[in-house]
Amino acid sequence: MIQYQSEGLFDLQVNGYAAVDFNDPAITAEKVDKALYAMLQDGVTGCLPTLITASLADLKERFNALDNAVTKSELGAKMVPGYHLEGPFLNKESGYIGCHPKEETCDPDPEIIKHLEKDLNRPILLVTLAPELKGSIATIKTLRETGKVIAIGHSAAGYDTVQAAVDAGISLSTHLGNGLPSILPKLENTLLAQLGESQLSGCFIADGHHISPQALKNMIKIKGVEKSILVTDAVVAARSEPGSYTFAGLKIERGQDGIVRSPGQINLAGSSLCLKEAVKNLVNWNISTFEQATRMASTNARNAIKRALDYHNIILNPDRITWNEDLFLDQGKPIQT
Repeated sequence: MIQYQSEGLFDLQVNGYAAVDFNDPAITAEKVDKALYAMLQDGVTGCLPTLITASLADLKERFNALDNAVTKSELGAKMVPGYHLEGPFLNKESGYIGCHPKEETCDPDPEIIKHLEKDLNRPILLVTLAPELKGSIATIKTLRETGKVIAIGHSAAGYDTVQAAVDAGISLSTHLGNGLPSILPKLENTLLAQLGESQLSGCFIADGHHISPQALKNMIKIKGVEKSILVTDAVVAARSEPGSYTFAGLKIERGQDGIVRSPGQINLAGSSLCLKEAVKNLVNWNISTFEQATRMASTNARNAIKRALDYHNIILNPDRITWNEDLFLDQGKPIQT
């Protein structure tokens, strides 16, 4: 049997996995290990557990609970270098806000990050925000100086604002192509502004639902393989059966088709995607080679947060994983290096 090898995959945006919600204030070390073990079986050897918009009191509680659980878990030390905060600094307008609770959004303030991070054993490495909000540019500069990587997401920022954000230190686009209204101005829109900005790497959810294969092919072609990153935006319903779940206090449903939505709503509420399937999708959709797809799901993701890792003196060991000729993981076991 033909076998291939790649670096272990790394997910920059994962809200939950295998019926475990990283946003749950009652999370335990056992639940963290359940999620991380399932991810490890799926070839993911590292990740940034991601918390979404909530009240500041709830975010503080959730971060403390998550960090405590990760610290006490068996796999946390190896797989979790830090966290991703997606919100509350997001555009609350309809279409941009997605499933985030708009009443809990606020303007960016680095003191909020400092407060949330104060008692944590691991840092917040990645912050997603909307740079058109008041105070964003100053916040981006401060966060960059304090060892954070900053991404644009859930944003209506136009060309000038995107450029100003990049000049201030922003370097990523969170789930590019999503967190947007279904109808945008023909040319003057944030999607084109972010796609065309060569200094921004784009993160993509390659499940066929968030972005069609045809659109994804064009977006990666514009960005280039070196500036493209595969993420899952997975929630509690990933690696789980169809049915109802609770995600960050919100009711969600995973359909038989794998699509995750809020009950009765058409907008998506995260995904049920496994990162290994994103790799396989890109190959099957003739968007990239296997080597390019695995790079987008591993090396590129780690490189995107390298500055933050270096600032905090964190060294990642990506391990190696093997795939068979049908691009299924060979028993999902990483090769220790």
